[in-house]
Amino acid sequence: MYSYEDRMKAVKLYIKYDFSATDTIRELGYPNRKMLVRWYKEYKETGDLHKQYIKRPKYTPEQIKAAVDYYLEHGRNITRTVRALGYPSRDELAEWIDELAPEKRKARIKSGTMIQFSQEQKNNAVIELCTREESVAAVADRIGTSRGVLYKWKEKLLGKEYIKDMEKPRKPSLPNDREALVAEVESLKKEIYRKQIELDILKKAAEIVKKDLGIDQQGLTNRERTIVIDALRTKYPLNDLLEMTGLSKSSYYYQKETLRRPDKYGSIRTRVKDIFCENKRRYGYRRVHAIIRNNGTTVSEKVIRKIMKEERLVISYRKKRKYSSYKGEVSPAPENVINRNFHADTPNTKWLTDITEFRIPAGKVYLSPIIDCFDGMVVSWAIGTSPDAELVNTMLDNAISQLSGNGHPIIHSDRGGHYRWPGWLSRVENFGLIRSMSKKGCPPDNSACEGFFGRLKNEMFYNHSWKGVSIEQFIKELDDYLIWYNKKRIKISLGAMSPIDYRRSMGLIA
Repeated sequence: MYSYEDRMKAVKLYIKYDFSATDTIRELGYPNRKMLVRWYKEYKETGDLHKQYIKRPKYTPEQIKAAVDYYLEHGRNITRTVRALGYPSRDELAEWIDELAPEKRKARIKSGTMIQFSQEQKNNAVIELCTREESVAAVADRIGTSRGVLYKWKEKLLGKEYIKDMEKPRKPSLPNDREALVAEVESLKKEIYRKQIELDILKKAAEIVKKDLGIDQQGLTNRERTIVIDALRTKYPLNDLLEMTGLSKSSYYYQKETLRRPDKYGSIRTRVKDIFCENKRRYGYRRVHAIIRNNGTTVSEKVIRKIMKEERLVISYRKKRKYSSYKGEVSPAPENVINRNFHADTPNTKWLTDITEFRIPAGKVYLSPIIDCFDGMVVSWAIGTSPDAELVNTMLDNAISQLSGNGHPIIHSDRGGHYRWPGWLSRVENFGLIRSMSKKGCPPDNSACEGFFGRLKNEMFYNHSWKGVSIEQFIKELDDYLIWYNKKRIKISLGAMSPIDYRRSMGLIA
């Protein structure tokens, strides 16, 4: 609480600062804005501030009188009055009663005192106890004794054996409202019936339409709902199935008629499945559409996308932490000559390289390729079980052997230790290659090579079981994929041609 002097100082400063509460509080460090305004209003109305705080009574006279009246009218029980009204404390209520109704407060039975009851009073108390419609405590309060005393009187009057017979558990009586019970049973039967239909719909959707059991029915298309309804028509009435699936009758018959018609894209649907499987589930709808178009069939790309969606021909993707070859700044790094410009107008102008790791149950395998920015062709690669200098040096030797006399490409890499060791540096210098390196910890500087690794793993590695596959078998699978990637895998950016076919069309190779 603030003293009179502190409050007066704050009010005068508030007036001095043209009623700026912010400046006043900033200088004094007290009070809050609302309190300052309240002090000023009091000062303005009275010309001064109160010097002592006047404590307001907690309860109004009306509340006090209502509490005493309730006590007198409801058995003169302090506990019952406090519980019913929610106020005040027992001691406060006792003071109010003594003040407003002297000698009306029931005397509390203290330890060591005893009120004498006649035998007739005890018998009446036991009868009242046995025929009560209220709690035992309420009966005891009304008589002026305790629960324990009442039970002792009962035991003495009736005897222990009779009391035990009375306390035997009774079978609960069934309600007389038979109609209500029958209605409740019928309601439960209907609910069970609805739940069974819902369960069967989900099972059929998982079996026929290949949907998960946990899928929301609203996620089914009208065509899929119609297929599920037809499968359950022999078990449930049509109207119940339509209600549970949320399908109107007109939509159901429309879809049914559509299903009877021959598939407009039947032959294309078969071809799409074949292309997808032939390429080991690696092609999306754009590449599938490009192959069909190259074969002389004219069809919309949207149709291919729709067919692949209906047939669940989806490429699986998975993200995983990649292998890092960074060993610290073991030698000075060259500048980033590529500078994220991965476009090249001619082959063997810009090369990208990096190392990626494959973990299979049989062990770890490492791939080190060189990617040509001209068309994304894998110029050279080396596969091994250890990411050492021999792996990258072998790859570089194979790539250099394919260069013509005047070829001096830029070779870009990350800051891995393999590209800063003497063997790599001497090869680059001897053959006149231009070194370029990414910034430290900056994968986007070599994003074209990182993208190649992502495509490779999504198409060939992830979502395949490699259990029981040896290291030698996996290396052969990886080598076959890289050959297929250069010779057969089409790229939309190359006019739906593979890198080899693209170079052949440009007259760069025979």
